[in-house]
Amino acid sequence: QVQLVESGGDSVKTGGSLRLLCVASGDDDSARYMAWFRQAPGKEREGISAIDPDGTSYYADSVKDRFTISQNQDNAKKSLYLQMTNLKPEDTGMYYCAADRHSWDGYQLHEVPYKNWGRGTQVTVAS
Repeated sequence: QVQLVESGGDSVKTGGSLRLLCVASGDDDSARYMAWFRQAPGKEREGISAIDPDGTSYYADSVKDRFTISQNQDNAKKSLYLQMTNLKPEDTGMYYCAADRHSWDGYQLHEVPYKNWGRGTQVTVAS
């Protein structure tokens, strides 16, 4: 099992930037594949970005060219980042980190492959 803790959420104005962090601790092998999801008020949770162990990244069309995912392994813990720029009100939501030891080709932005989830960090973008 791996524990995931997100941070970095905040309230910003349209056009602003934020950097989210997810720290994975415990079984590193369970965090080989990682992703960011978000859930807007009244909507289903959606995958917005994912990254493979080799650094291959995936983005939803809604965030492509504005968000950048990255990862870092430092001794006992792995860190996942999401750099968000040019934020829009529709980016508002709870952002969740997800991880698993396996991935399904073509399903990187779907919930099903990920067994480990954080509790989320809130991002609010005011117009």
